[in-house]
Amino acid sequence: MLVSAFAFGGTPREAVRKAVAEDLIFVSPDLLKEYREVPVVLAKRGKIDNRQFMALIAGIAAVVANAGLVHPKKRLEICRDPKDDMLLECCLTAKADLLVTGDQDLLSISGLPFAVGIVTPANYLATKNRKR
Repeated sequence: MLVSAFAFGGTPREAVRKAVAEDLIFVSPDLLKEYREVPVVLAKRGKIDNRQFMALIAGIAAVVANAGLVHPKKRLEICRDPKDDMLLECCLTAKADLLVTGDQDLLSISGLPFAVGIVTPANYLATKNRKR
């Protein structure tokens, strides 16, 4: 969600702002590696321009600087896209309540062997707004 938030804005950006202000965010070494690589890949493929690239780098850096770092020990094979299992591993290790994502591979998962809700950025914002 961080990539969408800072490269494209909109609802994902609002969800990240809310999460930074109100919740704990966790990352893992695998996620940090992806956050280093994805902006370069997107720029090389022409999917983002220089302004978006700079916003993406700065936004990710700001969120990561204040995030908790966890080191997953258990490897999971749950998601239909194996690359997304690292997000679930981070959630499991952090004992996260919620994973906010727009990724359909993650959103389609049911019956996880641990308790974490997986919601879209819009649903996250709606849920948080109802609590106020």
